[in-house]
Amino acid sequence: MDESHQDIRDSVAQLCAGFPGEYWREKDRDRAYPTEFVHALTEAGFLGVLVPEVYGGSGLGISEAAAILEEIHKQGCNAAACHAQMYTMGTVLRHGSDEQKTDYLPKIASGELRLQAFGVTEPTSGTDTSRIRTTAKRDGDDYVINGQKVWTSRAEHSDLMLLLARTTPRDESARPHDGMSVFLIDMREALENGLTIKPIRAMINHSTTEIFLDDLRVPASSLVGEEGKGFRYILDGMNAERILIGAECIGDARWFVDKASSYAGERRVFDRPIGQNQGIQFPIARAYAETEAAALMVAKAAKRFDAGEPCGAEANMAKLLASEAAWHAADMCLQTFGGFGFAEEYDVERKFRETRLYQIAPISTNLILSYIAEHVLGPVDS
Repeated sequence: MDESHQDIRDSVAQLCAGFPGEYWREKDRDRAYPTEFVHALTEAGFLGVLVPEVYGGSGLGISEAAAILEEIHKQGCNAAACHAQMYTMGTVLRHGSDEQKTDYLPKIASGELRLQAFGVTEPTSGTDTSRIRTTAKRDGDDYVINGQKVWTSRAEHSDLMLLLARTTPRDESARPHDGMSVFLIDMREALENGLTIKPIRAMINHSTTEIFLDDLRVPASSLVGEEGKGFRYILDGMNAERILIGAECIGDARWFVDKASSYAGERRVFDRPIGQNQGIQFPIARAYAETEAAALMVAKAAKRFDAGEPCGAEANMAKLLASEAAWHAADMCLQTFGGFGFAEEYDVERKFRETRLYQIAPISTNLILSYIAEHVLGPVDS
């Protein structure tokens, strides 16, 4: 298969053609979950692409997954409703017990079970994960979990949730990120038995929620890997997430560039297409160049991930550059459309809102810059 994965992209584009702008505008207005779109992706096997063949998936790599997600966004659709189904299972695949992998991965690959919720962020800790307050205390053959999570997207549309909780207090751990553990929660059993989900209505249709955990009792078999090593387990998942979100941003950026280019050739003012003016041409050209450069970093990060090489720096830079390329392209596109860009029927304002999210999530631009400064370039001696 060539590195562009054109056959995959063509299949995705064909699927997305059945979900035009009007479909997404209706979902956006109603803040409704795109069930039909997610079902179509599931049936086509795209959401099980990273699950090994032995567990019923396609056994492909992050590069192929990135091609799928990029194409979805390039076609004007939105994969945020289901992209976690691709990568969240990675923690179970790499660190789960044989029983967990056998019980869950085939059903995740087929779509029979949804593992789309990732409970990490909390209201008081934000991205300082070492300071989460959710606790899991061993009680016989169970753990009892108490705490709260926020910005847990797709929780209402997930059967399972990966949850990060403290099993050892921070001040009793050797290092700040020690003492945290990962649990695979069956939300079907937990709901109303200690688990409460509260939707958060936001500026975009992202199906995000708050999670409240009040004496939630889960079997000890829910623990993924060893107790106390949970933060280490989720890091690989975070790298995959950042690479794949970067791919989505590249798709968004290309949608904006294509949309602006087409409009600039069609829209006539002062008896000629507005695209004949350099004031319109140059911002589109700059957005295109920025997008192509960012795409190279996403591809590099994906290649390192698939080769099993360290890719923390590349994953973060891919997400940074791709999200900024998408945001600059979005601003350019809206400016090109002028007043019509604010009209729902052109889809620009919807995509503009959607792509703005990735300046903040899943990690903010400034925190990536901080990571590069401190962990790639090295701390400055005082």
